[in-house]
Amino acid sequence: MKSLLKKVSLGVLTLGILAGCSSEEDTIVMAPLPSVSSQFEPEQLWETSVGDGVSHYFSRLAPTFAYDKIFVASRDGVVKALDPATGNELWQIDVVDGSQPRLSGGLTAAYSKVFVGSENGDVIALNEQTGEELWRTAIQAEVLSTPIADAGLILLNTGNGALVALDQETGESRWTISTEVPNLTLRGASTPVAASGGVFWGTASGRLAAAIVERGQLLWQQPVGTPKGATEIDRLIDVDAAPLLLGSTLYTIGFNGQLIAIDLRSGQASWKRNYSSATDMGTDGSRLFVVTDKDHLVAVDARSGTELWQNTALEYRQLTAPVVIDDYLVVADTLGYLHWLNRDTGEFVAQQLIDGSGIAVAPIRLSDGYLVVSRNGDVKKLTIKQ
Repeated sequence: MKSLLKKVSLGVLTLGILAGCSSEEDTIVMAPLPSVSSQFEPEQLWETSVGDGVSHYFSRLAPTFAYDKIFVASRDGVVKALDPATGNELWQIDVVDGSQPRLSGGLTAAYSKVFVGSENGDVIALNEQTGEELWRTAIQAEVLSTPIADAGLILLNTGNGALVALDQETGESRWTISTEVPNLTLRGASTPVAASGGVFWGTASGRLAAAIVERGQLLWQQPVGTPKGATEIDRLIDVDAAPLLLGSTLYTIGFNGQLIAIDLRSGQASWKRNYSSATDMGTDGSRLFVVTDKDHLVAVDARSGTELWQNTALEYRQLTAPVVIDDYLVVADTLGYLHWLNRDTGEFVAQQLIDGSGIAVAPIRLSDGYLVVSRNGDVKKLTIKQ
């Protein structure tokens, strides 16, 4: 059972497996599709594809926009650069190197490069203009989260509890910080956040960690959750969501843990609220948007932690992280629907079926629309029809 939980690749089944192990009666039932009278419909500007997508596997392999290009990738090793206006392919590369690459972490664009990691423990750097492979480094651990760039380094939070820093130019290892990994953990890892010379990331042992970027010196670990309960599953406390930085306040949330606001100047918690999540948060600058472990959507005042609204109609529909697009809060679900909510009230304003294969990662906002990538690799640019 422990091996299954650590190695399970079906994101669709992960929480179902967790609940099913606790008792025969703990059956998770996906909420039916809410009935929504859509106030607008999307207009599709173009559509293309990238490999076979991520299929049914657990994946946070997300597209990114940088250098006036859209970069997309598939689990089977295809990476593409697309023209954002037309969807035309600018370049394509297959990063297969003798074995199935199983791309899983990324994409990140920085230093005129595109970075992506794999379940096999490879980190690959590509030239952003041509797609040429510049270097490939084996770090002996799964890369399930998105790499980040700071201070000439590429920082990766790996599946074995290590934060690894690689030289962006050569791929050489600069430092590694190891943290404790319990016997039983959720599949996934927190994407780090860098600010003011520090790097912050969540750990599988239920803590938010902080270190000095240049030296790799661990500064502190802030508890986000405390193991409690009768079973190992009840005692899971992974902090898999990326920390969220607003001004001088860092927000973090854990599974079976808390939502915590930390003042970076003092390192002390400003407030704590009891929410459980392993999904990245969204924000509009004054509010935090949380997808709980039950796929309830919650809006919280960023200054006080006061709950502003909660929407439970998408329970267990396996939602992506929430994003703000135009004036709306948007989430996608595992059956391929986009759900649009009023940010002030949490009420639905629109709903569309984008792709029946499902959606694993949140849409990304563009200056003239938004991009959605389906599980089978369809890449669609859409805009709100006026």
